[in-house]
Amino acid sequence: MAAPAAALPPLYLGFDFSTQQLKVLAIDGNLNVLHQDNVQFDTELPEFRTQGGVHIHSDGLTVTSPVLMWVKALDLLLDKMKRTGFDFSRVRALSGSGQQHGSVFWRRGASETLKQLDSAEDLFQQLQDAFSVSDSPVWMDSSSRKQCQDLQAAAGGALRLAEITGSRAYERFTGNQIAKLWQSRPEQYQDTERISLVSSFAASLFLGSYAAIDFSDGSGMNLLDIRTRTWSQTCLEATAPDLDGLLGTPLPSASVLGPVSSYLVHRFGFSESCRVVAFTGDNPASLAGMRLQQGDIAVSLGTSDTVFLWIQQPRPALEGHVFCNPVEQRAYMALLCFKNGSLTRERVRNQCAGASWELFSGALRNSPLGNNGNIGFYFDTMEITPAALGVHRFDRDDNKVSSLSPEAEVRALVEGQFLSRRLHAERLGYSIIPGTRVLATGGASSNRDILQVLSDVFNAPVYSIDLSNSTCLGSAFRALHGLAEQSGLSFFDVVKNVPEPQLVATPHPTAAQVYGHMLKRYARLEERVLQETCP
Repeated sequence: MAAPAAALPPLYLGFDFSTQQLKVLAIDGNLNVLHQDNVQFDTELPEFRTQGGVHIHSDGLTVTSPVLMWVKALDLLLDKMKRTGFDFSRVRALSGSGQQHGSVFWRRGASETLKQLDSAEDLFQQLQDAFSVSDSPVWMDSSSRKQCQDLQAAAGGALRLAEITGSRAYERFTGNQIAKLWQSRPEQYQDTERISLVSSFAASLFLGSYAAIDFSDGSGMNLLDIRTRTWSQTCLEATAPDLDGLLGTPLPSASVLGPVSSYLVHRFGFSESCRVVAFTGDNPASLAGMRLQQGDIAVSLGTSDTVFLWIQQPRPALEGHVFCNPVEQRAYMALLCFKNGSLTRERVRNQCAGASWELFSGALRNSPLGNNGNIGFYFDTMEITPAALGVHRFDRDDNKVSSLSPEAEVRALVEGQFLSRRLHAERLGYSIIPGTRVLATGGASSNRDILQVLSDVFNAPVYSIDLSNSTCLGSAFRALHGLAEQSGLSFFDVVKNVPEPQLVATPHPTAAQVYGHMLKRYARLEERVLQETCP
């Protein structure tokens, strides 16, 4: 006979409203994953006619997603869980994440609709008229260039805006999307009662009332002052009228927002005591899922290379993004994206190592740290960080050369990529401290010789970590942390029993000396490359 629900251990749910799907994961108090499910937007909700979860408009710049698709996906997901016998009464807390930079515009009167939901009907039917904008701008949109220029001018320049909000103006960032709506469709803006991020919109569906934007996702809007953690009046006034009232007051990322709605209690059997912890962006949730700590850096080695940083004293710059940290209120996280990642590594492998990773690895093992002074910049496509293009090679005397030996080329590529990751991380305020770990993930993290170079360049041990479900897992961890914080427990108290990542490389004894000197040269040569390619 099954044990009564009260006798069964409590569960914690993490949701992820990502670009292409909605996912959920359930953990118990010992952090074991007990349930996973998902809804794929394109295939399971074909009536919305999305490709990759989005609509790309005829101008090629405007990219949106139907907000009611996300609502219907939640109906579908919760129904799936119910059909499999998932016991919602065991859930003590839930949290979640949303694709960063997406925005949702609630129509006047929607708050009343949320409060009066009928548990006999699904959300999709009841929220048909709840949104003043039916297709939400998402992170792939790049149609707000004019608004970005206006915001930077109002703030006193791109760098000043970065110092306030953590990033220069980006077309996908929510503030610039709001400004575009106000300027191009003022009647829809005036019909708006509340503006949410995808994350706070999703939390609102669970609360049955408008959920606050959390500090971490809020710092990806070009509107939040990342030091005071309040809306920047300068940015608000440059964006649209009466905006602070439409956004609501931002809250710490571990905030318990309240109990789940009576709608969820009656329709799915949630406990009335189940709490909703603030939702955040997908990148901050991923940092929580990886359990990054002070001094850590995570390097995702994929088609693009992405660097996640935990930093204490941020130095926002014209490149990269600084966000409020989702698990430690006084700290920050930063993100850097590098377009030339695995595809560039594969091209050099094909040209210099006979298309063989084994030969590529052998070239790394057989060449010295520092590559006899040879340094390379490999930007097959226009790079994001820095904005440069082309292949540029230098010998030990900083003379430009047209080619290197195959072995030296392989090492110049890998060292150059990791010197770049370290240089730009340090420019945002990252510093290597005792106990620093490099957490490596993505396709190239399976190559131990590449990871050895990573360890040497950063002069820190490298650990292998699986990021495949880090956003959902991070959201579930944060649900547990939201409750535990009320008892004085930190995020790391809560997740201390998660298995540690696997140590795969430690730095060579001479690495600090070799790469400390080389990093300064690399910075100097990067300036030269930028001047040559972008005079």
